[in-house]
Amino acid sequence: MKIIEVNKLPSALSLNLGALRSSSKRPGVVEALPEVTYVRPRVVVDAKRVAAYAKVCGFSKAHGVPMLFPHLDAFPLAMMLFGSRRFPWPAMGLVHLANSARLLQRIHVEDVLRIEMRTGELIAHDKGQAFTLHARALRGGEVVWESTWTLLRLGVRQPKGEPYTSQLVDERPLSHQADFFAGASIGRSYGRVSGDINPIHLSALTAKFLGFRKAIAHGMWTKARALATLMPREAVAQAEVIVEFKTPLFLPARASLWAIRSEDGALFEVRNAKGDKPHLRGRVTY
Repeated sequence: MKIIEVNKLPSALSLNLGALRSSSKRPGVVEALPEVTYVRPRVVVDAKRVAAYAKVCGFSKAHGVPMLFPHLDAFPLAMMLFGSRRFPWPAMGLVHLANSARLLQRIHVEDVLRIEMRTGELIAHDKGQAFTLHARALRGGEVVWESTWTLLRLGVRQPKGEPYTSQLVDERPLSHQADFFAGASIGRSYGRVSGDINPIHLSALTAKFLGFRKAIAHGMWTKARALATLMPREAVAQAEVIVEFKTPLFLPARASLWAIRSEDGALFEVRNAKGDKPHLRGRVTY
């Protein structure tokens, strides 16, 4: 396993230009992802950034550091991988299929974290080649947060790996819980906080350039927006959430949250305003 230490991140613009340049890649058969781990050895949980993230996603101060916040510090490492020669496919056009995150210990403002992101496994999918990335955050040598991203490269023939299977097979009926509005500017607002400035999220014009009829909301924003409603109204020490992304949330849009709750979590979906089309499906426990 090759370890790449990153003490100074490239700018978000540089990372996204690297992703664009990767469009020239023309891979043959990929038998396995390269074994590589990117490491940010010292990341301080910044209070202003936490507050900006909480505001754009709908969390209150009582939530403390939201459980998905470390994703923001792992995301640039994935972008570095995608833009490198090590990664076999073009970065543009990757589809985020699913995302899981587990909070093992409460994270606080001013904590010093070590952020790691490593390549994972190939998974066969009926629409192409799926694969995983694994991220984690350590404090004082102890893992406090971990996450798995499942992504899809469309159009790959004869994909390698075990077949993709859903982790969310509970078919209990859900009830309408809340509505929220995703404005036309939410992609830009979340992009400023997260560093994810993929053109498909920024405006209708830039999205159309890449084949979308409108800009679409970041999947991780939609996931966080649902959690802002579903999580307890105080900081939690441990939690786990997994979602599968279903259909794009085109901006602007009014979305509806559907769920079945229990004392320690919920099964949920974010749907369109009518409630008949899911944008994501998930399960959270705390």
